[in-house]
Amino acid sequence: MGTYAAVVLAGGAARRMGGVDKPALPVGGRPMRDRVLAAVADATPRVLVGAVDAVPAGVRVVQEDPPGGGPVAAAAAGLALLAPDTTVVALLAADLPLLTRAAIGDLLNHLGQGEPQPDGACFVDGDGRRQSLCGVWRVAALRAALHRLTVERGGTLSGAPVRALLAGLVVREVAWSGEGPPPWFDCDTDEDVRRAEEWAR
Repeated sequence: MGTYAAVVLAGGAARRMGGVDKPALPVGGRPMRDRVLAAVADATPRVLVGAVDAVPAGVRVVQEDPPGGGPVAAAAAGLALLAPDTTVVALLAADLPLLTRAAIGDLLNHLGQGEPQPDGACFVDGDGRRQSLCGVWRVAALRAALHRLTVERGGTLSGAPVRALLAGLVVREVAWSGEGPPPWFDCDTDEDVRRAEEWAR
């Protein structure tokens, strides 16, 4: 697929974890968001969306509008920083500590296969549920979807669900077949973090 950009969503209230800065929690000695950014180290640019203090060098930071407006508003803020000629973007949650470059490569390969080519490719878990924030997408398709949703919602994306953004897009669902733990595993609870820590050893 050649070059691609990456937008990592680091907002959210983490209510099930007491409101902590969840992406900053360490797994394997590194903050989860840094592990996600490392998995897309070859992306240009890498954009982190959220209220964060310290990030790796070369990573651009932007805040969604309004702050706390949810993943769709955050995705819009991240995409706004991409150059007009950017064609592919990895759209990722910041709480995917087991994500790897190999997994991103798998998604990029699936995005480029078949006719007609899909608008995006994302992992599905063992129960067949889409992990939409562990995927790669054609920027033009996402921008068109953001415009449609903005119009439908009267000019605001605050609180919009990801499924509404992706409704109507052609999505290639990818089951993880590589070695190691599932790259789509996200950490919503303290128990999830402990499990990821065991996998990351």
